[in-house]
Amino acid sequence: MKLHYDPCTVNCRKVIAGLKLMNIEFESEIYDYFDGLLEPSETGFRTLPAYLAINPMAELPTLSDGDLNLWESNAILQYAADAAGPSAAYPQELKIRADINRWLLWESNSWFASCYVYLVENVVKPYVVKTDPDAGILEAEDVKFEKLASILNTRLDNQPWISGSEPTIADIVVGAPMHLHSYQKLPLSNHANIRAWYGRLEELPCWSSTDVAPLLGLS
Repeated sequence: MKLHYDPCTVNCRKVIAGLKLMNIEFESEIYDYFDGLLEPSETGFRTLPAYLAINPMAELPTLSDGDLNLWESNAILQYAADAAGPSAAYPQELKIRADINRWLLWESNSWFASCYVYLVENVVKPYVVKTDPDAGILEAEDVKFEKLASILNTRLDNQPWISGSEPTIADIVVGAPMHLHSYQKLPLSNHANIRAWYGRLEELPCWSSTDVAPLLGLS
């Protein structure tokens, strides 16, 4: 398997950490996410014909395995888990797997977008674009974030991980959009379960070894 990625992005870190959690080895093809992000670039992956041939969405990451070129980070983790064989991080027991899949879909359909607002406003704008956050955008998002965070916080009542007593790819996937939470300034003061869970996530070697803050000059 070859992974095409930039380790600093949400979805790339998600995949790298997930593969490490499952002890799956992979080849690396590294790109620069910021090349061509703000202005046209002839060298950025978004315009490279070779990259567009394997990912017409012009996004990162992409997993190549033989004649399969797979994009969508959650699908990559699901495929890699099945290709590598049984794993506690993506159990084959039907109900547990259905539960994990549910949280993967929840992340991609709802959680990612809400967390991303705080990433853009409190990280990308001040540190990359060099503009001020929009307080109105943040205030408007707080209501949606509170609803979603309450769902996750309730799920974590009386259990250490999202899908039970052991970490799975559900934890990696749901944790990824929060990966710069202290810089994102996510409103988590009312959600003690999430804060405790994320603390456990940060202690996992697969997560601590993929910290992007140093890559972005934030620490």
